[in-house]
Amino acid sequence: MKNRPRIYLDYSATTPIAQPVLNAMLPFFKDEFGNPSSIHIFGQKAEGALENARNTIASFLNCRSDELIFTSGGTESDNLALRGVALARRKNFGANHILISPVEHHAVSKTAQQLAKIFGFELELLEVDSYGLVSPENLRQKIRHDTALVSIIYANNEIGSINPIPECAKICREFSVPFHSDAVQATAYLPLNVNILNVDLLSIGAHKFYGPKGIGALYVKQHTPILPMQTGGGQEWGIRSGTPNIPYIVGLAEAIKFVENYQNEWIEHLQRLRDELISYVLENIPDSQLTGHPTLRLPNHASFVFDGVDSQKLLMLLDLEGFACSSGSACKTGNPLPSDVLLAMGYSPKLALSSLRVTLGKDTTQEQIERFLTSLEKIIAKIRS
Repeated sequence: MKNRPRIYLDYSATTPIAQPVLNAMLPFFKDEFGNPSSIHIFGQKAEGALENARNTIASFLNCRSDELIFTSGGTESDNLALRGVALARRKNFGANHILISPVEHHAVSKTAQQLAKIFGFELELLEVDSYGLVSPENLRQKIRHDTALVSIIYANNEIGSINPIPECAKICREFSVPFHSDAVQATAYLPLNVNILNVDLLSIGAHKFYGPKGIGALYVKQHTPILPMQTGGGQEWGIRSGTPNIPYIVGLAEAIKFVENYQNEWIEHLQRLRDELISYVLENIPDSQLTGHPTLRLPNHASFVFDGVDSQKLLMLLDLEGFACSSGSACKTGNPLPSDVLLAMGYSPKLALSSLRVTLGKDTTQEQIERFLTSLEKIIAKIRS
């Protein structure tokens, strides 16, 4: 690897902050440092920046600005959605049943499990097919009038599969059950018009689309019952108290603008590279399988299992060759347990421990993919031998 630049292929874990985003944030660390709750001119400027950012994001999601709650990221947004709505629905209506898919990010699944274990909710898992996709028909079979909340991930972080969110949301609407979707992976590449998606709650996190880490948002449709999980000064309509992180909120809004400007260009570029990568692996590396749907997947996402290969060893050898990939969710890297997502899809524990996730970004090039594939093929042959 001497004198050869490292190649980053883990864009689903995080993305580098874009220069326009950083430029927009910098003044609010030093010159425009006011607290938006203050009455003086410093506070007024901060409040103006806060509301401009809120309006930018609301326009992107096609929602009202007062339906947006700023959070510390996708994980907090998921936590607030599940815990806040479940507890409010039980308090107001006696609803005690929660439905989620078995392929959710841990920010959703662990929160739902805590609600069941500590708070006494009845947690039920929907079924997924071999591609990790939820069936609206199965949702219709399992949803009940005492269901407090349904949560289904929009685009899966480990396998890239895209769920039929509008169809699932329509069923929830028929039963008057709030519907939440984790759209953290989807924001850069998929439509996020909340009225078309028909969702009641939607989570996003800036660092997945060239914004800063530590900032996200939760869309909460007007009149959706939700209890605050963080109390204090009453910021964010009383739902999420705390002094707003103005530099990061500005960065989130600027990252949204960045997505709007370049999304179509990214999709065309990345989908071509992704398809070439997938075709090469399946044609040239024996006993390899694509995980997730072959076409209903994120345009930058390729994921595999390799029979007879340990994913942790594979990742270490790839890193030594200068390639940054993962075995699934970045939150699970280094965890020797098989992926919950792959197990739910029917993979054996042994095969689930052989997974590799390769996710591309706006700066990924043809040459980088060719170099990666050459190294991947040699490394897998070495491991198997």
